[in-house]
Amino acid sequence: MNGLALHERPTESASWRIALPHTAAAVPVARALVRTALAEVEHTADSDTAELLTAELVANAVEHTAGRGPIELVVRLLPAGCQVEVHDADPAPPGLPLALGSARAGGTPTTQPVIEMPDPWQEDGRGLLLIRALSSSCGHRPTPSGKAVWFTLPVVPAQRRRSR
Repeated sequence: MNGLALHERPTESASWRIALPHTAAAVPVARALVRTALAEVEHTADSDTAELLTAELVANAVEHTAGRGPIELVVRLLPAGCQVEVHDADPAPPGLPLALGSARAGGTPTTQPVIEMPDPWQEDGRGLLLIRALSSSCGHRPTPSGKAVWFTLPVVPAQRRRSR
């Protein structure tokens, strides 16, 4: 490392797109794809967090959307971070009633779910909270065939990676 450089960022973008079955078997496949993609290009986004949040998005798509058609996982590795999208055929927004959210990179408006605190006695209901808490941004957008739910993670500074 020369001088005061804190980030080792990839200089080019890379992306992967895969159709996954609309079953629970899609979750470990999606985790493996994200882990492999980050390792293959030596990307510096936090792979553990990327895997966890990807698993949440895919599990939500499988559990909360109707239909038997495949869901689609899109992983984009960018110089500034990692973006993961899960596309499904259900146009209904994720979570509860929506409020206007932040704009996605590039200026496209999106919405974010309004998330209430889950019942502490229930085993589920925390996925969207995790995604919002651990990602640098997240949201959803309509697509011609349903919707895409996404999150982004920033690159991890070299100093933080070494301390792990």
